[in-house]
This record gives sequence, structure tokens and C-alpha cells, in this order.
Amino acid sequence: MLTERLHTSKYSFFDKLLAIDYFLIIIVIAIGSISVFAIHSTESGEFSYYTKNHLIRLVLFFFMFLFLSFVKITFWYRNAYIFYLICLFLLIVVLLFGVTASGSKRWVNLYFLNLQPSELMKIAIIVCFARYYHRMQSSDIQSYRFLLIPILLLIIPCYLVITQPDLGTSILIAGSGIVVIWIAGLNIKYFVYSGLLFLVSFPFIVSVLKPYQKSRILTFFNPDRDPLGAGYQIIQSKIAIGSGGFFWKRISKRYTKLFRIFTRKTY
Repeated sequence: MLTERLHTSKYSFFDKLLAIDYFLIIIVIAIGSISVFAIHSTESGEFSYYTKNHLIRLVLFFFMFLFLSFVKITFWYRNAYIFYLICLFLLIVVLLFGVTASGSKRWVNLYFLNLQPSELMKIAIIVCFARYYHRMQSSDIQSYRFLLIPILLLIIPCYLVITQPDLGTSILIAGSGIVVIWIAGLNIKYFVYSGLLFLVSFPFIVSVLKPYQKSRILTFFNPDRDPLGAGYQIIQSKIAIGSGGFFWKRISKRYTKLFRIFTRKTY
């Protein structure tokens, strides 16, 4: 049934338009709007450089998101491995010729923008694993021989991203791949054993991390240990949420009247 759907094109453009997940689009628009208001607030309520730049990118990539949603699933299915290899090649290019900023080498200069291939790899690893596990028998999924390939496909990009260094993105890439493996039906015992192995080796993993990475991990569990340093942003975020409330401090001042008109309430 899935193979038939992959290789047929019975649906017209109008049918695809009706089949769009409009709830997902509303969520994307809502999150994007909140981000614009947040940046607008950081610029003291002025529609300045960062707000304009963010809004332009948001609109451009939103329409790109709509355009890509109409691309046939057969395209992603047939080119899943190519997509992965392209992203892997770009990660190698970053390692050799990448743009360095704030001590990290994470971007490729395309002249009109700086591309961060690790962000594309988050998607590529999901598409690649989906293609790999397509039509694979349940007995094969449990086999060590078939498990070795996705592990290698996952370790290589994670290692390249860690060397940038970008520990957070490498964790997200690894998490995306692990979720696909889980959904594919791999026995839970493998995850239990891997979790126990990770806990045992965690002190050794921490020992090879850079000082700022160790600080981020410790700050995540206890931001008050360094309130004026690594924990400053987290603490200020908590203060901002507490003092600003649901509509934030600046927005509550600027847009209270508009909110009252919209809700048709008299105060």
C-alpha cells in the first residue's frame, strides 16, 4: 500500500491543497509571530535591523516550507541517501574551509548567506533512516548486521559536528536518528543496554569535554551555581517570565488596548 502511494500521482494540486495540515501551519505562524515580538521587544520596541532581518527571513522560509510540502514523497524517497551524502560532504567542507565565529567553525560561506550544514543534517538523518528501514522485515531490524549500518551513519555526522564544536546540535542529530530506529521497531533491550552503558561512561565523556561544555551541563542542572556567568541567561529568563506574565512586559504595555478591542471586554 505504501509503495503504491509512493509511486502514484493521482492527487491534483487542489487535492493536495485541501490535504494540507493547517493546524501545523497555524502553529508555525504562531511560533514565528512570538519570535518577531520577542526580538522587537529586545530592540526597545523599535522596528530596527534585527527585527526586520528576522521578519524577512521568517517570511521567505515560511513560503519555502509551503513549497517543499508540495514536493512528491517519491523525490525524498529516491534521493534520501544523496541528501545525506550532500549534507555529510558539507560538514567536511565546514571542517576544512568553514567560517569561524566566536571560536566555532559551523558555517559554509555561500556569499549570499552563511549555511549551517548541521541543521540540514537533522533532517537528512531522518529521511535517510526512513529510507533504510522502508520495507525491512522485523527480524532484520533486530539483527546486529542491519543495526551496524545506521549506527555508523549516525556516528560520522555526530563526530563532525562535535569537532566544530557544537555539542548541542550533535545531540539533536543523534536523538533524531535514535527516534527513527525506535519507531522502526528495534527491541527495547538495545536502548536499555545503551542507556546503562552511557551512564557508566558518562564521567569519562565529561572528562573530554571542553570547559564551556562542562559549564553548560552543570548550569543546566543548577543555574544558581554561577548567577553572573553561565547561569545568567537562564535566571534572567525566569525573571522575565515572572515579571512579564503571559503577554510579556513591553508587549503588555504596547498592545493591551488592541487585546481589549479584540476580546471585546470592558475594563
